[in-house]
Amino acid sequence: MTYSNRIESDKSPIIKADNVRFGWSSEALLLDGCSLQVPSGEFWMLLGNNGSGKSTLLRLLAGLLIPDAGSIVMPYKTGFVFQNPDHQLVMPTVGADIAFGLVSENLSQVQVRQRVKEALDAVNLLDLERRPIHALSGGQKQRIAIAGAIARNCQAILFDEPTALLDPDTQLELVAQVKNLVENRGLTALWVTHRLEELDYCDGAFLLEGGKVVAQGDPQSLKEKLLATERS
Repeated sequence: MTYSNRIESDKSPIIKADNVRFGWSSEALLLDGCSLQVPSGEFWMLLGNNGSGKSTLLRLLAGLLIPDAGSIVMPYKTGFVFQNPDHQLVMPTVGADIAFGLVSENLSQVQVRQRVKEALDAVNLLDLERRPIHALSGGQKQRIAIAGAIARNCQAILFDEPTALLDPDTQLELVAQVKNLVENRGLTALWVTHRLEELDYCDGAFLLEGGKVVAQGDPQSLKEKLLATERS
């Protein structure tokens, strides 16, 4: 895997997968010739049926898995938000959990506190810094996971179906907030989903089928095609 810590011009791709192949065995490929590019500073979504390889591709992009072939280029600092936030929030309180992600950066206590407060402010949860993690709602936990990536100054964030465990209202609140973060902070985001209504909030979308991206571009056009397919 290749990493880059340089952000290119506004519309240059910052998340790249080129002809990626991956499988648990040579007879069972999940991805075969899969390619995509997400432009810097944009919010894109990745759709596909269950078992199409969406989460696998995201883990390859994050460096959690290694491709059998092909290349991946990602920013040096990339955040990852899991479907279930309980799998990544490990400290007892909100502030402590965000601070834990900064341990390797050799910051002073003052700098850590500042990063934590700025990140919580970005997700509108500044008043929850001392709140126990177990006392948070599902939507709040996902926003804390996002705040952790912001505190680390991540250039890109990968989201693995982050609304799958949320109620419909909280689901749309979260996707709208990520859209605002992308626009206001210059982040780049790739969001895995199967919910077509979430396409109303993104800049572009990919459709994954048969181990590769078979459609990409305008999210509304893709949404209309998928809805037409469901009705037929």
